[in-house]
Amino acid sequence: MKIGIVCYPTYGGSGVVATELGLGLADRGHEVHFITYRRPARLSTFQENVYYHEVSGEDYPLFEYAPYDTALTSKLVDVVKFEKLDILHVHYAIPHATVAYMAKKILLTQGRYVPVVTTLHGTDITLVGANKAFAPVVEFSINKSDGVTAVSENLKQQTLDLFNIQKDIRVIYNFIDFSRFKKIDKDHFKKAIAPNGERILLHTSNFRKVKRVEDVIQVFKRVHERLPSKLLLIGDGPERTHMEELCRQLDLCHEVRFLGKQDAIEELLAISDLFIMPSESESFGLAALEAMACEVPVISSDVGGLPELNVHGKTGYLSHVGDVDGMARHAIDILSDEAVLQEFRKNALARAHLFDINIILPQYEAYYEEILSTAVYAHEEND
Repeated sequence: MKIGIVCYPTYGGSGVVATELGLGLADRGHEVHFITYRRPARLSTFQENVYYHEVSGEDYPLFEYAPYDTALTSKLVDVVKFEKLDILHVHYAIPHATVAYMAKKILLTQGRYVPVVTTLHGTDITLVGANKAFAPVVEFSINKSDGVTAVSENLKQQTLDLFNIQKDIRVIYNFIDFSRFKKIDKDHFKKAIAPNGERILLHTSNFRKVKRVEDVIQVFKRVHERLPSKLLLIGDGPERTHMEELCRQLDLCHEVRFLGKQDAIEELLAISDLFIMPSESESFGLAALEAMACEVPVISSDVGGLPELNVHGKTGYLSHVGDVDGMARHAIDILSDEAVLQEFRKNALARAHLFDINIILPQYEAYYEEILSTAVYAHEEND
């Protein structure tokens, strides 16, 4: 198949999943075309069957803001026509599903039909879509997609609760590539960070309020009072300055490292003992899955799709949002006993294998084939 993938090119979950999906499909022989305003963060090297089409962001004196939606629509029309794409897969409802619908209608006037699959990732529904200013557009775009997928059962249910959805929503979970995410020997690296054998806790996010990074630091403070430990904070965002100030207030600066955005996250996971994810909203928890694939147990909140991934008492523990005492207690339970930690590591890895990319990719391929076999030109003539 010739597949067009539209996504945000950032470090966020939707962009990461879309990029890894495209690379995986290309590796299986499909021709994949990424269409976005910047090369995706994980599309860093040449790969056979992978193409990148940049959307121009030119400014015009007439517009206060560059008309990205219009530029993306035009680019989609161009790429579909001249690369002869079979299907478009757009990630994140706003604006990608809307733009894909416009492109599809333009192509129909030229006698060209291309079906559109929309994948819902989370905040496009729970934050952007729930905003009354955007809700009608989100609902329309989902219903006009030829196929719709969600990354967890919880996100599917939230979508059905928030909108009047006429389309079937297929749950296809996020996935992990074990050729990259696996526990490897980085003892020399670990000794540089924890020279006295301290336990290493890790958190990665975009440092927005919804990620509750302050809770991560408060959990770590309680753990550190009981066990020699270090905290690695990976990522960047609007809350980082506040978190640095909090570490100073708590006198934890020597125990906490802010590492910023990192491409080789797997190398940091390889030296970690525990992953902390106290978010108040998570549609799936891809960062937690990456940790589990590297044999790192997870302490997380019990929201969204996290209970579908993190098994309480097996791969880690679930706590209510904001329960830093409970999270700290569970973390200490795991970290204070080496045998317990090893058992959780083993369970985390076993659970992660259920989300192996080689299990999930065929589900997407089968779904594309299903959509291609049922989507016909006549359906669109009646829109």
